[in-house]
Amino acid sequence: MTDLFAPLQSLKQGNWFKLICGASYQHLPAVRSLTLAYTLAGADCIDVAADSAVIAATQEALLVAQSLAKEAQERGFAFTGDLPLLMVSLNDGEDSHFRKAEFNAHDCPSDCHRPCEKICPAQAILFNNTKDDISGVISEKCYGCGRCLPICPYGIIYTKSYVSKPGAIALSTGIASTGIDAVEIHTQVGRLPEFQQLWQAITPWADKLKLVAISCNDGEGLIDYLKAIYDLIVPRPQFLIWQTDGRSMSGDIGDGTTIATVKLGQKVLAANLPGYVQLAGGTNSYTVPKLQGMGLLQEAGEQGSRGAEGKESPAFISGVAYGSYARVLLSPILDQLENKEVINTDSQNNIRLETEPELLWESVKLAHSLVSQIKSQR
Repeated sequence: MTDLFAPLQSLKQGNWFKLICGASYQHLPAVRSLTLAYTLAGADCIDVAADSAVIAATQEALLVAQSLAKEAQERGFAFTGDLPLLMVSLNDGEDSHFRKAEFNAHDCPSDCHRPCEKICPAQAILFNNTKDDISGVISEKCYGCGRCLPICPYGIIYTKSYVSKPGAIALSTGIASTGIDAVEIHTQVGRLPEFQQLWQAITPWADKLKLVAISCNDGEGLIDYLKAIYDLIVPRPQFLIWQTDGRSMSGDIGDGTTIATVKLGQKVLAANLPGYVQLAGGTNSYTVPKLQGMGLLQEAGEQGSRGAEGKESPAFISGVAYGSYARVLLSPILDQLENKEVINTDSQNNIRLETEPELLWESVKLAHSLVSQIKSQR
């Protein structure tokens, strides 16, 4: 169908790109800048925390991107003005994506070399020596990767988890006004009753969604669990994604982290579940070349796509989602922007990525270097 919404067409064609800002990432300036850069670079979906302030910042960035479509095209980027889907993440129980690190900085010995601060990819741990500054975890920047936990010499870092449900942003009454197009549900093998309870909460407005994604790590009985979930999802969305979360929040560590999600993707593909398979968890610049080398990406002209009710079984990975790697790729730009805000304290509320053209288009160029990997499949 030629009039299909552009991001969904990407899913059918097998060149779907999703940006994961983070299910618990609430640093509004960064979410806004990431959304703007990756939208202009051609992303099909922006996945954000189910938080009203985060959603508002994302929507604002999408509108800015739409206004810059013509300039983006003139600069050689393929963004046409068709906005990506706006997705929010929910969970049915304990999940590493829905947690924050915490510790009391006063408990840190003065001679500690602070490895937690060095290892944090989000720069969410900060120590200051001045009296009025706060030391510890900057909550809105923490996205729950957990790398600080084992590295603390004194074992004083812990995490607090939470469950994000539709009521967190009043989705049941405001989904149309918030502009949310899609929902991703994070679940684990063995949580079918909890999943069912969450789905029942979503059901009243499920028909307003363009897409539903199910994110799950590997585990014993995974395929049977996913099949049971599929049987529960009524009414069924037209577009259903199985997100294979291989090695959560690790893509920025190194190329090898992508192997787990590729293997999991193969496993779910072999199960022949209705819907589309999309990789996540450990994805980075190595992921698409790895998929190409294994013949797991759909080439132009090949057939084998379907929706949740489709009868044809796709033999290919339909898309890739990038989280920690996508954020770290743009971190030099985000850092420069944040430094400008600190220096220009009188006007920091007016400093946005689009007001710094040099930084804006450099960030889009960086984002495009990642997006274009899978888009070049067409």
